Order: sequence, then structure tokens, then C-alpha cells
Amino acid sequence: MLKKYYLLIIFLIVIVFFAVLAFSGRQDSLPKSVNNFEECVEAGNLILESYPEQCRAKDGKTFVREIGNELEKADLISVSYPRPNQTIGSPFTIKGEARGFWFFEASFPFRLVDENSNVLVESFIQADGEWMTENFVSFKKEGIVFEKPTTDRGWLMLEKDNPSGLEQNADELRIPVNFK
Repeated sequence: MLKKYYLLIIFLIVIVFFAVLAFSGRQDSLPKSVNNFEECVEAGNLILESYPEQCRAKDGKTFVREIGNELEKADLISVSYPRPNQTIGSPFTIKGEARGFWFFEASFPFRLVDENSNVLVESFIQADGEWMTENFVSFKKEGIVFEKPTTDRGWLMLEKDNPSGLEQNADELRIPVNFK
């Protein structure tokens, strides 16, 4: 009788052991909760070929990569460098084109801020050609130096020059950037 009792105990221990193994393995295979595009990509989920990129999590949620308001402003201003979410260091260059009315006296202001809205640099960009037109005019600003940010991400903001100061005449392009 005692022998049967020991066999039963050993049998239960083996069952508990395998149950613990199975449960711990299952925990690792459960999908991790994701809350944004970056976490979705890090979790190894499917990235859809689209612009902006989209990541579909295992739970069916879709997360879109932040690109600022580039698509909304495409008919007014376009930046070829830096692109949204590109990594920049100091010094860097801004290059693109804007409608002539984005400029005033052939320039417009820009700011680079970190995620906490601390201004790293602000200055003006000059038109590369005749700016008194409704057509696109190219611009380029090289050698832009900025202070080392306290965050890994930030925003480049190119503002429509607004000499009137009136809110209805204000506009800006916001581009998310990463810092080296």
C-alpha cells in the first residue's frame, strides 16, 4: 500500500512539473501588448507596405508610423532632407521646396525642438531662386548646428513666414526626427 502511495506522489509531481513547463512556455508565446508603431515593429509584427508605414499587431490592431503633417502640407511645402523619422546629427542640412507665398522677403523661419519642446536651434531658410511666385521654389540650409538634446526624438518645424502676425495666416510643416 505504501508503495502505491509513493507511486501516486511521484506521478502527481511529474504531472505538476509538466504542467508548470507547459504554462511557462505558453506565457512566453503569448503576444506582448503593443501601444505604438515602434513597439509593434520591435515585437516582430507585420509591416505593411504603405506610406506612412503601418504595423499590424497579432491582436489585430494597426499602428501607423508618425510622419507629422507632411501629407497635409504636400501642396504647399515639401522637404527632401531630412525625411520623417530620419536620424540627424549636428550639423545637418534642410533641403526642399515651398510655394513662393510660404516665403516673405525670400525666407521663412524654422525651429528644431526635442520631445519636451526645448528649442535646440531656430533660424531662417533662404529661397534658392525667385520667390515672388505661386510655384514651388527650392531652398537649402546647410551647416545647422544644434545643442545636444536630452531626448532621442524631436520635431523639425518649418513655418510659413507670417509678417502680419495674424493667426489665420500662420502655417507650419512638422517633421518628426531622431537624434544621433
